[in-house]
Amino acid sequence: MTFRYIITAAMLGLTLRGLNCQPDSSSSDNQPVIISKFTQPVTFDGIPDEEAWNAVIPFKMTMHSPVFGKEPTEKTDVRMAYDDKFLYVGAMIYYEDPGMIRSASYKRDYQGVGGDWFGIFLDTYNDKENAVIFGTSPDGFRYDASIKNDAVLSYPDQMPLNTDWNTFWDVLTKQNSNGWSAEFRIPLSSLRFQEINGEVKMGLTVERWIPSKNEIDLYPAIPPNWGQTSPLKPSQAQEVIFRGLKHDKPLYIAPYLLAGFESCYDYNNAETAYYQSNKPVVEAGLDIKHGISSNLVMDLTANTDFAQVEADDQQFNLTRFSLYFPEKRLFFLERANVFDFSLGGNNNLFYSRRIGLSDDEEDPVPVRIYGGLRITGRLKKWDVGFLDMQTAPLWGKKPEGFKEKILTSENFGALRFRRQVINENSYIGAMMTSRLGTNGTYNLAYGLDGIIRVFRDDYLDIKWAQTFENDINNNSFKEPLRFSAGWERRSTQGIGYDLGYSWSGLHFNPGIGFEMMDDYASIRAGLRYGWLPDENAKLYRHSPELRIMYRTYIDDGSLMTYSNFAGWTFQTKSQWQGDLFLVYNIEKLKDSLEIIEDEIYIPPGRYEYINFMGNLITPMSKPFFLMARTEIGQYFDGKRFSLQLQPTWNISRHFELGGTYNFDYIDFPKRDERMINHIVGLKALYMLNTKFSVNAFLQYNTAVNEIITNFRFRYNPKEGNDFYLVFNEGRNTNLTRQVPNLPVYFSRAIMVKYTYTFNI
Repeated sequence: MTFRYIITAAMLGLTLRGLNCQPDSSSSDNQPVIISKFTQPVTFDGIPDEEAWNAVIPFKMTMHSPVFGKEPTEKTDVRMAYDDKFLYVGAMIYYEDPGMIRSASYKRDYQGVGGDWFGIFLDTYNDKENAVIFGTSPDGFRYDASIKNDAVLSYPDQMPLNTDWNTFWDVLTKQNSNGWSAEFRIPLSSLRFQEINGEVKMGLTVERWIPSKNEIDLYPAIPPNWGQTSPLKPSQAQEVIFRGLKHDKPLYIAPYLLAGFESCYDYNNAETAYYQSNKPVVEAGLDIKHGISSNLVMDLTANTDFAQVEADDQQFNLTRFSLYFPEKRLFFLERANVFDFSLGGNNNLFYSRRIGLSDDEEDPVPVRIYGGLRITGRLKKWDVGFLDMQTAPLWGKKPEGFKEKILTSENFGALRFRRQVINENSYIGAMMTSRLGTNGTYNLAYGLDGIIRVFRDDYLDIKWAQTFENDINNNSFKEPLRFSAGWERRSTQGIGYDLGYSWSGLHFNPGIGFEMMDDYASIRAGLRYGWLPDENAKLYRHSPELRIMYRTYIDDGSLMTYSNFAGWTFQTKSQWQGDLFLVYNIEKLKDSLEIIEDEIYIPPGRYEYINFMGNLITPMSKPFFLMARTEIGQYFDGKRFSLQLQPTWNISRHFELGGTYNFDYIDFPKRDERMINHIVGLKALYMLNTKFSVNAFLQYNTAVNEIITNFRFRYNPKEGNDFYLVFNEGRNTNLTRQVPNLPVYFSRAIMVKYTYTFNI
């Protein structure tokens, strides 16, 4: 797992809590609540004080933490209503001492928790599994995201939250002598919902975060039984009913224009020196979003471009598993949960980074996307998703001077169906994917999955998938098969457990998917016990835990890996959190494990070793906080010390500094081999206000002797209207490590991109 996702999981548990509204009631019968329709106009000004608001009954908030069930220490008046075009949320957020209000950032989708936060979660289809989030701060920044899989956090790097999901909506806030207020105005065209017999039923959760008191207040009163993501769970939201809510079929047309200049270095024909190639870039493209029915939305894209996307975090791989990089491109993040077919961890039958990027794990090259189509939504009881994309061929220059086709033009397709069965927390589904090259190559896959809530918090999860491709002769039914089955208790309070089995066949290869490793069978099991101490304790929650993982090679059934984890996780009421684990490992390598090409490798053999793993996160409600992870101890036939640090400093609402530092040291005394690697990253963010921002990201990796620079200026006056100025550079730091000597930089580009969205 990567440190990036451990951090995100921790921030997820602290930053985001839902919105659920039930008028002035804390009863547990969970009867649906009727949401009022405005009969008088309201002025959208950030202060919900008109007569129309006074007629709406407020929702009663309950403290979630640090002590669940108590009355909140501060009053919050939250109301919801709608008219023919918009859904409105109005909140008066009171403070006995307004001097305690904290403002941390103007940044769009800011994920820190150093400032006050108020938001709502809407399960628009009331499917008890998916939801969208709308949030803000006293400074009026916009936060929107989507939740999937009922916010189940099976692994730190398998996130149930998509913070890059965006839609069209507005929010205004005002500060006053009593605290602050907020008004949300969400177009009905931005929400997907289903009308049955004149009624629309949704799930609703409301959250207020008070950083000066480390306090979370919720509506409804969701207990902390499922850990840090408890407030995010759509299955625990309050059901609300809208009558006469009519869907507005949207038509958004968003053309873009891109202009810039690229420069890079290549070998000359004789490979005796480098020459510089420069080219101007002028591009244009188009995205269209159309509501083809009340439940289905179609997205069209032509000449899709992602010039403004943030660079990937540098990683150094000390495992036998493939590296996983998250999707950051907005087109693929929209309704991404529809296409999710998780096979455990980051393994998935559909991995959108296969589209528009080459398959080079360490240095993927962008591939032009001619265009594509996506349809998502609901047909009666079925959630559906359809995607079809066409990419251009990828060309590279040979030393002899002529071009060589590296990748052929390809078509990528995905079709997904899913629906509730048995009860509101159980699902079955199917998925099909295709990857077809114009040269006749093909890769086809299908999968069947089911998640069944057996009783209370116990779930059965079953996945079945097979793949087929050219030039592969499958000699048995198992060879292209991927199968997994697991039983787990999701509650983190009291006894928790999980037991699972997985099989990945010799020829299982999802062409649009991700598999961290191939050709194995595994058994996993875990046992834990979670405590929620009383009001006077310093600990908010803690849990001892045991986990085992046993993998075997498919071809002969012999041991591949065995790991035994024994440890403890904790969170204090002042928001310190972390975990400590002692790990016993057995590894059997049939082939050498290469750490650094042609320099350091681990020879085949059987290895037993013990190491220690730990994570610590200081309170993120403070202006400065630190996240740290370490792994120390034996490592195959040597020893290892790894340290990963991520400090963040909110200097003011305008300026934020962040950093990353990864240190890896491995030593094999018997073979007189050792390695030290550093990855240093520096992030700086300046925000003039909620519309103007400047972001700089600098990374240095000693393993590849490169400095990667990413600079972005953004002007975003409203959703769908964006101006970007982007500068990217890759610079060599050790020019003499190759002959001929390397150039100072290997790539450099400056781009200007403008997008304007027409709402027709």
